[in-house]
Amino acid sequence: MEFKEAKDQFLQTWGALGSQWGINKTMAQIHALLMISPDSLSMEEVMEELQISRGNASMNLRGLIDWGIVYKEYKPGERKEYFKADQDVDSLARKIAIERSKREIKPALRVLADVKNFNDNPSNEAQKFKMKTEELYEFVSKADTMLGKIVNQKENWITKTIMKLMS
Repeated sequence: MEFKEAKDQFLQTWGALGSQWGINKTMAQIHALLMISPDSLSMEEVMEELQISRGNASMNLRGLIDWGIVYKEYKPGERKEYFKADQDVDSLARKIAIERSKREIKPALRVLADVKNFNDNPSNEAQKFKMKTEELYEFVSKADTMLGKIVNQKENWITKTIMKLMS
């Protein structure tokens, strides 16, 4: 496989993975491109490499900056803005976990907390609903707490063990 083919395949695959961690394909492809680039890239370079519009590049770069996984970089004497991805894979995993918790787990917990506290209804269906939503709330809450502890423990044995299991 030639380098260009391998690079294109990586960008496509990372783009497909992006939808699984809560971002769109183009945003993930921009992230992948910046992650593998030896130097920071301008918006124009990103647009050219991925064949995307300025608006698409701008919107997605802003989103990646909001996630905290891409940074602006300024070069002396240049008017252009340049962008660089966080290169630390552990840091990247922690930031993605934090963002996913904020965007997915916390809202789900709020909904579960709300729906399990409905007005008393003695029906069998209502009691089963209440029991299951309480169980789900407890499970998701514990999982979120565990995720928070893992994210906040940069170099402890459990983090290292989980990272080894994931690789």
